[in-house]
Amino acid sequence: MIILFFLIMAIGAFIIIGFLTKTDNVNELKKTDASGGNDYMYDRIVAITFDDGPCSRTTNRLLDGLKERNVKATFFLVGENAESNEKVVKRMYEEGHLIGNHTYSHIKLDECNISSAVGEINKTNEIIKSITGEDVKYIRPPYGAYSDKLLSHVNMTPVLWSIDPDDWATTDTAYVVKNVVYKVKNGDIILLHDIYDSSVEAALEIIDRLSSKGFVFVTVDQLMLD
Repeated sequence: MIILFFLIMAIGAFIIIGFLTKTDNVNELKKTDASGGNDYMYDRIVAITFDDGPCSRTTNRLLDGLKERNVKATFFLVGENAESNEKVVKRMYEEGHLIGNHTYSHIKLDECNISSAVGEINKTNEIIKSITGEDVKYIRPPYGAYSDKLLSHVNMTPVLWSIDPDDWATTDTAYVVKNVVYKVKNGDIILLHDIYDSSVEAALEIIDRLSSKGFVFVTVDQLMLD
């Protein structure tokens, strides 16, 4: 009986240790960091995206802040701005950010003919590729306006957004931050613009506040894969 008692106790201890070990492993998988790496399972993933740039002054300031925080973002570039800011585009690419297309002159794609729309998109793709050496796979249509017919001519993936604080319409940084931080949830795509000082300030504060809440920032291609 004594031997049986100790045998039962040993089995019980083994089960408990195994359970605790498994729990620790699960917790390890759920860890989050600000780098947006793919080594963990996350339940608070967001993508922060920027339209209309690049602008040498404001975009470089934003890139400095992203680098300091080890955060990767997605930039949808206007072709004519990329053309005149090649060094900024090259820096974006070299620092690991995802670069997408936002047309050459920020036109509303559903209000022009297919030929003109395709021309705007292809011209921007060529400019970006001449700087980065890579094809552009993602497009954010200005105003979110496009058609399936147009996409069939360019073979690109459209990326819209789920949170838009209208940062372009205000210089109130606190307002922009509030309208993102209080609404954000897992899987959101945040829309901001990197051509305004107030938007850059808001973006960095948003990143700091969401990071403190356990959110991890990824590029939109990573978000779509998840």
